[in-house]
Amino acid sequence: MSDTPFGFGLPPEEPDDGDEGKKKDQESGGGQGPANPFGFGGLPGAGGFGGPGGPGADNPLAAMFGSLNPTDLGAAFQQLGQMLSYEGGPVNWDMAKQIARQTVSQGTADGTKDASIGPAERTAVEEAVRLADLWLDDATSLPSGAGSAVAWSRAEWVEATLPAWKELVDPVAERVGTAMGDVLPEEMQAMAGPLIGMMRSMGGAMFGTQIGQAVGVLAGEVVGSTDIGLPLGPAGKAALLPANIDAFGKDLGVPKDEVRLYLALREAAHQRLFAHVPWLRSHLYGAVDGYARGIKVDTAKLEDVVGQFDPQNPEQLQDALQQGMFQPEDTPEQKAALARLETALALVEGWVDAVVHAAAKPRLSSADALRETLRRRRASGGPAEQTFATLIGLELRPRRLRDASRLWASLTDARGVDGRDGLWAHPDMLPTASDLDDPDGFVHREQLDFSELDKMLGEAADKPDLKKKDDDSE
Repeated sequence: MSDTPFGFGLPPEEPDDGDEGKKKDQESGGGQGPANPFGFGGLPGAGGFGGPGGPGADNPLAAMFGSLNPTDLGAAFQQLGQMLSYEGGPVNWDMAKQIARQTVSQGTADGTKDASIGPAERTAVEEAVRLADLWLDDATSLPSGAGSAVAWSRAEWVEATLPAWKELVDPVAERVGTAMGDVLPEEMQAMAGPLIGMMRSMGGAMFGTQIGQAVGVLAGEVVGSTDIGLPLGPAGKAALLPANIDAFGKDLGVPKDEVRLYLALREAAHQRLFAHVPWLRSHLYGAVDGYARGIKVDTAKLEDVVGQFDPQNPEQLQDALQQGMFQPEDTPEQKAALARLETALALVEGWVDAVVHAAAKPRLSSADALRETLRRRRASGGPAEQTFATLIGLELRPRRLRDASRLWASLTDARGVDGRDGLWAHPDMLPTASDLDDPDGFVHREQLDFSELDKMLGEAADKPDLKKKDDDSE
């Protein structure tokens, strides 16, 4: 679990000279105190103008806007107004999108900037996905799931994946927003209506800010639309990010076209699985939602924050959220939800790993090296896992990736490609966490056949009035 399960940003750094330095810093309008009461760091023009004798030293608005550059004051007022007037869901997704785009435009830590995709890059991605699908035809019985192949810039990745982030994050954010209003006694809630509305607007803004920053950073690192084992992009669209693929393969000593092709194999394999296993997406997202429902709120701490809430000092809400106010419940149900999700992720990633290796090994000299690099990246908690842990306090890490990959490979040897892939026909046919402990036992166990049961259920569903006719005849 993440140390800051809801990841509302890091607290401001303490000045070198402790409390005295902080006091001086606040008096001068700098730092994360009055200089930026919301702790967002995303207000345009913030920072760099509040030092002693600076352009905003005598600005009466410095306490609120950190002595902004006058040319940016209008934009700051506009953003503040949008934040306080927000009346949507638990997350201000307009703000999340805006900040994600701003983060992308700033470039990555190594100095690379986002850029539009040129015709040559688009063609290279399309050809890589086309060849990958051709190779995968020999490695899996599931047909192609990619109706198209696209090359995305980082900004395009943000735009395309925000709907999925919304579906994943909103359940947790909803719990936070509800808790913020429920901590007041019922008889006080009517009187405190404006305050509750402001708090919820602030909560939505804080979620939106953090999510926007996290997604913006992640956009500089992902190589496709399925890096976290969940389908983040539109269905049937295999997507790769050429700039990030270049960065990924920079120090591997592997030809660029081989790196692109191997990552195209992984993207295309994910697309096949999610396209032709219709229950899988809802199963994974449902497991995330089930885990989120087990998050409990430290109401005593939240009541204390609400009781002392100062509308002119809203960053105290963000500080409280950073201090572990929301934690998972240590209950059998919560543990079961986490185990179910981790097992499902391991099975998805293990299947992709096994299928891609079978397709690449005879054709790419670098297949083993690339496989090991991707395995370590996924199993050790790569950027995608860390980002998701920041957003909802959950690490989407397939901890048993290697075990699952070995199990799928053993199933291929014992039952063939069709027998292996046939297990995806029904969720109850898949291996469980205990099966990962004893793969040989699962491989040689008598295979369950749900086809007759599904047929009977389908026939019953088609005849809803059968019982009524029988009753009428009596």
